[in-house]
Amino acid sequence: MRRWLEGLKQLRRYPSAVLGMLLILFLVGLSVYTVVAIPYSQALDLWRGGDHWRMHPVNASPVWADRLRGGDLPETQIISSDEVTARVQEFPGGRRLQIPLGFDYQSSAFPSELNLFLRVHDTERPPFVRFIWQAPDGSEQVIGGRRVARDERVSISQDWGLERRLGHVPHVGLMMDPGSGNPSQPEVLTGIHTMLLDVVMFDEAGSVSADLVVYGRVHGIAGTDHQRRDLMVALMWGTPVALAFGLIAAVGTTVTTLVIAAMGVWFRGWVDATIQRLTEVNMILPMLPILVMVGTLYSTSIWLMLGVVVALGIFSAGIKMYRAMLLPIREAPYIEAAKAYGAGDARIILRYMVPRVLPVLIPTFVTLIPTFVFLEASLAVLGLGDPVLPTWGKVLNDAQEQSALYNGFYYWVVSPAALLMLTGLGFAMLGFALDRVFNPRLRSL
Repeated sequence: MRRWLEGLKQLRRYPSAVLGMLLILFLVGLSVYTVVAIPYSQALDLWRGGDHWRMHPVNASPVWADRLRGGDLPETQIISSDEVTARVQEFPGGRRLQIPLGFDYQSSAFPSELNLFLRVHDTERPPFVRFIWQAPDGSEQVIGGRRVARDERVSISQDWGLERRLGHVPHVGLMMDPGSGNPSQPEVLTGIHTMLLDVVMFDEAGSVSADLVVYGRVHGIAGTDHQRRDLMVALMWGTPVALAFGLIAAVGTTVTTLVIAAMGVWFRGWVDATIQRLTEVNMILPMLPILVMVGTLYSTSIWLMLGVVVALGIFSAGIKMYRAMLLPIREAPYIEAAKAYGAGDARIILRYMVPRVLPVLIPTFVTLIPTFVFLEASLAVLGLGDPVLPTWGKVLNDAQEQSALYNGFYYWVVSPAALLMLTGLGFAMLGFALDRVFNPRLRSL
């Protein structure tokens, strides 16, 4: 035990080990925070998409990426009728409401989209709603009107009739400066724009509430994808998934391999011969094609893939390496002494043989973790990732399918790739430092 503590203290001499440990602590801390802040069931529900993200822009880049370039791309603004005062005019058998949804727009770039979400309360007779856009220069544009029978989404940016009238897509035509010189390159009319809802209620009890969403072109720390999902959910939840996959696979392959090798060395005979033949057969089996076959023909569940990885990794080439190291240990005097005082086979293997090889096992174990993390990401990029879990590889796969790099959505690829590289770098630096500490042949390097 003292030797282990002294070895760990020596890690302070290696800056690479300190940096690697800091990176690993960051990933572990992020994993713990993610599991607490976004429970598993909530993460799955969020990643399915749907109405959770209806007020997020499509394919919006991170805010920091635009600000570093000195840009002023707009963020999403949500204007709720609950925050404004409606003008009410009573008439026999009903009411007329005028709800002004105003917002101050100062960006030099147009928004990416305009949507209006209407909600009708406590009425059996659908109200009639007229939509009027009021620009900062005092001009008005009647967008249209309709009866609203239930909760409804009004997609202003997809109103083709309005687009023909304005000569531009609605979110540009409504907010452009009519005095801009070149019609093909319109400029934004900054100031307070207002969506006025002119509502006619046909009873006295009902009411209407609304949210005007002015979708921006940047969003949050990680941006959004083609389904409006915040990529931060996948980046955060991909961390515990990646670390768990790598850790379990590394433990299952290294520790089990070492114990099996020790059993073969100790029992010899047919036990050792069987283990060696299984190892030789397994060494010629290609892991990645087998995983692709399992994912294609059976299931892409991450836990099934993990089981296959562990099963294929147990009888790996490491058994032969550990066997070569354990053969002289079997003949050591202290092993003979243990046999003399009546120690059982399990005690000799686990207490006296396996610990002698641990200095070699630990660095190998640490450096194997990112190997399996990259394997999981590779399977996801090939379309064989878990169908429900948000992972780094799944983000890369979605980016590939949507031609993210071709369309200029670099953040979609850079963020998960950077986390994968940080994971590999952290464990690699710590693993190489551990190898120097516990491997006598490398201590002088």
